[in-house]
Amino acid sequence: MKLSKIVIAHRGASGYLPEHTMESKAMAYAMNPDYIEQDLVLSKDNIPIVIHDIYLDDVTNVATIFPDKKRADNRYYVIDFTFDELQQLQVTERFDTKTQKQFYPKRFPKGKGNFKLHSLQQEIELIQGLNYSTNKNIGIYPEIKNPDFHHKNGKDIAKITLNILSDYGYKTKKDACIFQCFDEKELERIRKELKSDLFLVQLIEFDEQVKKLEHFATYADGIGPWYKQILADKVADKFTFTNLVLKAHQLGLKVHPYTFRADSLDEFSSFEQMMQVLFFEANIDGGFTDFPDKMVAFLNDN
Repeated sequence: MKLSKIVIAHRGASGYLPEHTMESKAMAYAMNPDYIEQDLVLSKDNIPIVIHDIYLDDVTNVATIFPDKKRADNRYYVIDFTFDELQQLQVTERFDTKTQKQFYPKRFPKGKGNFKLHSLQQEIELIQGLNYSTNKNIGIYPEIKNPDFHHKNGKDIAKITLNILSDYGYKTKKDACIFQCFDEKELERIRKELKSDLFLVQLIEFDEQVKKLEHFATYADGIGPWYKQILADKVADKFTFTNLVLKAHQLGLKVHPYTFRADSLDEFSSFEQMMQVLFFEANIDGGFTDFPDKMVAFLNDN
């Protein structure tokens, strides 16, 4: 676990290339973040696939290649496909399945290029290989997606993922790996039942979870809130903050909010303002960004 303020490449360099592709990860690596993120969902044959959701339809051409493999809800599930079948799909910029329009219009054009899905093992070998050839130590930041869904389908994604991480040398807080999950019960199980000694981050989705920091501190080393959970009302044109960061720091928890997007600023007038306010006024410890180059440059300058 690295100190000082850290940059986490969110789904790779996803502001520039389709998320969670090897190309996106290689580009992110070249931008010199501290960590590169991997979201993980199991295939039918229990291989952790690097993809953001349990569904395939909004980032691949699965509906064209395997039209008969959708479930009753009209969704295509990663878990219904073997690794070999998943290799046949083309990955594209994220799009709305109803309108077919891409989510971020200024990003890599939808349907262009030749991008594929890959496994956690393949991505670790890319990052470790680059660490070897460049003499750096860029870390990995895996997240297991929807462990409850996996359990209901008879799969233990936590155990499978931890075993792979261990095989590649990621075992303790000293190793360049941070493990994250939204599911509180599962993350607590990872620490207490599966006895992982990795640096664990409890992701926070709902506002009521903010009240549970003391409990999170009994098994996690950090929290990953939505950045808006850190912001309070603006007073005289200045941003004010909730007590989330302060309270987390008092409990010894690091704070890594999501997601810093230069093309989706909302309440901020510029990406620089967003980073300035959250890193140096709210005092966060790191951030997930689709634009790792911009965050690295900002932190180097400040």
